[in-house]
Amino acid sequence: MLKYNQNLLSRQLKSGLLASFLMLLAITSINAQGRRSRPKPPGVPAEIQVTPYKTTMIADGKDEALINIKIIDSHGDSVLNTHIPVTIHITGDAKITNVMDAGDFASLTHTDSTWHVNINSSCRIILQAGRTLGKIKLEAKADSLYTGSTEIHTVQPGVAHVVTADKYTPKKVTDKILGADISFLPQLESRGMKFSDNGVQSDAIAIMQAHGFNYIRLRIFVNPANPKGYSPDKGFCDLAQTEQMAKRIKAAGMKFLLDFHYSDYWADPQQQNKPAAWVGEDFTTLKKSLYDYTVDVMQKLKDQGTTPDMVQVGNEINHGMVWPDGAINNLDSLAQLIYAGVKGVKLVSPKTTIMLHIALGGQNAESRFFLDNMAKRNVPFDVIGLSYYPKWHGTLADLRNNMADLAKRYPQQVMVAEYSQLKKEVNDIAFTAPGNKAVGSFIWEPLSTWEGIFDKDGKANNFMNVYPAIAKQYVK
Repeated sequence: MLKYNQNLLSRQLKSGLLASFLMLLAITSINAQGRRSRPKPPGVPAEIQVTPYKTTMIADGKDEALINIKIIDSHGDSVLNTHIPVTIHITGDAKITNVMDAGDFASLTHTDSTWHVNINSSCRIILQAGRTLGKIKLEAKADSLYTGSTEIHTVQPGVAHVVTADKYTPKKVTDKILGADISFLPQLESRGMKFSDNGVQSDAIAIMQAHGFNYIRLRIFVNPANPKGYSPDKGFCDLAQTEQMAKRIKAAGMKFLLDFHYSDYWADPQQQNKPAAWVGEDFTTLKKSLYDYTVDVMQKLKDQGTTPDMVQVGNEINHGMVWPDGAINNLDSLAQLIYAGVKGVKLVSPKTTIMLHIALGGQNAESRFFLDNMAKRNVPFDVIGLSYYPKWHGTLADLRNNMADLAKRYPQQVMVAEYSQLKKEVNDIAFTAPGNKAVGSFIWEPLSTWEGIFDKDGKANNFMNVYPAIAKQYVK
């Protein structure tokens, strides 16, 4: 398990997603003396959870962000009446202007960058950005607990320049989507994993379809086989592998979302590194490389009869993509790179739906900052996709309120493009945004990760059994 999940763990550690998975890994972790460590039982403090309500701030010396800090157990549940001494350290140009729910703020011991807080279950922090562009990192540490942290990018938006003068009416998705990202499937099958339902062995895609899933999402990397890529030498999630998976999806009668990472490795809010083949290119050449690559992938998929029904131009791009050129502080350049991808998709398949995917399920202010800036630059797209993992993206109420506001505020439809936990609750929100704007959801990698819909031996389990009712209520 540990060897298999090396890439997965790397991605989650670097992107800061889902402490629950780290808790699962703790079951098989080995301490410094070589002994297996035991997970702490429910109700016992295990980790400090840090949930930011902004991860992009304006470097104007005024912008503020709310950050929740909470003590949780190995199941991710809050632990009450803890009274745990926590050290909060800030790196970068920012300062704490208030700590709520932790006694008298004025009496807290602190320096400019380090605060000592006695946390009774949880507290809230107000963080104020300085005037320096860059990154702010906040860490919360306590003895014997997993450290919580978050990373915030500071920006100065500048004057917006449109990428096109053309008017664009967002394309409406008419079918409701109950989807899943199962990009790990070829890797699992290469290790001999077989899938079954009630003792009957079958293709994983067919089993999922029988339980109500109607859409599959696949990520694609530019050159994952290179030494620093996602899949050195083996090339999982490259174009050739994607072509084979696309054939299986279409043969099953399901629809297909293609997720361009525009990187050789994981692309998410903490890393959006350009492919090795594009390093050193000037910006004009970089845009052409992204456009040509998009056209090539789309054309090859179209030629074999597997044109994607929907495409993500970038993955979790609220901090930008193809760094450093398309970092969030370079909003004009980011908009131009997104537009290059959109043009590449539409050249090959004008009917394909375009999603912009941001990792901001419960962060309404930051969602609006990103989308407003794309609107100012006239970036054409059809669907707003949100990632929602409770640890980093807030409560279910935060998700519900954000989706409702975005549905009312923007002409695009909205959906949950990634989630794992709280399956029924998340889908109840994802399918009910107001104004008939709700598209649906994609669960992230449910074949093998936390709360998977198959057991580790490939047997469909009770998590799988949640989906027929969801499909009956919202899809069929």
